[in-house]
Amino acid sequence: MNKLVVGNLVHRPLRSLISALAIAIEVIMILSITAILLGKISGFKARQNGIGMDMIVRPATTNNFLGMSAAGASIKVADVLAKIPHVAVAAPVNMTLTGSLDSIYGIDYKSFNDLLPFTYLSGGPFQGPDDVIIDDYSATGKKVGDTMKILNHDFRICGIVEHGKGGRKFVPINTLGSLNGTEGKASMFYLRTDDPPRYQEDVRKAILATPGMNQYDVRTAEEFLSAISPTKLPYMSTAIKVVVGIALVIGFLVIFQSMYTAVMERTREIGILKSLGASRLYIVSLVLRETALIAAAGIALGVASSFLLSSALSARFPTLDFVIDLPWVWKSIAIAFTGALLGAIYPAYKAASKDPIDALAYE
Repeated sequence: MNKLVVGNLVHRPLRSLISALAIAIEVIMILSITAILLGKISGFKARQNGIGMDMIVRPATTNNFLGMSAAGASIKVADVLAKIPHVAVAAPVNMTLTGSLDSIYGIDYKSFNDLLPFTYLSGGPFQGPDDVIIDDYSATGKKVGDTMKILNHDFRICGIVEHGKGGRKFVPINTLGSLNGTEGKASMFYLRTDDPPRYQEDVRKAILATPGMNQYDVRTAEEFLSAISPTKLPYMSTAIKVVVGIALVIGFLVIFQSMYTAVMERTREIGILKSLGASRLYIVSLVLRETALIAAAGIALGVASSFLLSSALSARFPTLDFVIDLPWVWKSIAIAFTGALLGAIYPAYKAASKDPIDALAYE
């Protein structure tokens, strides 16, 4: 039977190749979309962990779109937080997005650097209100002293640091506030507490008990980052489900069309097999084996292509956070294989139901 299966596929190489490529595209589609969406989350979490904070305080009007929120709190709240027992550092941060979804951090340099010091590759701290510190990824082709335009404002690059400390570009918080109309405001406050997590619950209670701060959102770093996941972000979960659904339909339709056409073209062959004693189960197994072989080839090609694409994009766009999630590799394999087999069920049933006499008389 295996020789017959391979022979049938080789006899129609173009159709077999197109079917395998369609399965490969299905796998690439699933892995690419999840790599971009989940990669964005994992990259954000890694950079947040590199800040050096263990608690975060945000105004009540906030959202979890990658941790972004409007700058709705006074910078002076940092002074109040710094006086809370067991708070070692309270750093105000004003975050904003550019049109290219590039996050800009407006920081109070001293307190932000006290969380976990910058690791400089060249240059140093701010020397003036129009200075910017950038990470090594953003510094490609640039050097200290160059001019960089951010929010239609010219900044001088004063320092280049290792990536992984929250954002990729850091400017003085007062300068950012004047550029985006949030003077004296902060989006959030990063805290470093004494001996975490020993005093974190005490710090939380003390903050919420402070007059005027009972409506603030106070979380540990672990709580904050755990809230940023596909299950907690409905738009992302929906996007993944839509892509998976479309990919499943593609695999189903391609295999259905391919195998149905193959069955109709091999009516006489099926009649001969049945006249020689082939059972209905044998015919069904024949069609399903052909489908499984096509699906296996397409899946292997799709997975390999996805990893090659990941390597190419990571080399070309190091800030993209295109990360293939291994559990989704297995999910994409299962989805593609399931779609292919579902698409082959009716053609297999059609082939097994053919009357051998009618099939032999087929012109």
